[in-house]
Amino acid sequence: MQFVIALACRYMRLLPSEALVGATLNAAHAIGLGTRVGSLEPGKLADMVILDATDYRMLGYRFGTNLARGVIKQGTLVAGSDS
Repeated sequence: MQFVIALACRYMRLLPSEALVGATLNAAHAIGLGTRVGSLEPGKLADMVILDATDYRMLGYRFGTNLARGVIKQGTLVAGSDS
């Protein structure tokens, strides 16, 4: 997904914020899960990726490097250095 966000910024000329919303909240709504996942809100499942980045905008400009350092699924760390 990181590569897809970078492609959307480069070739579709989306801002990093637009590409991130498209890959998270809008994608969740597209498959009918927007009320359960896709954003960090009270009552939604805590699914997220921990990134080795100083800013979310790095997602749109880092081709070929994996910034993911951990994965949290339903509030539990399932991948990463502490899993």
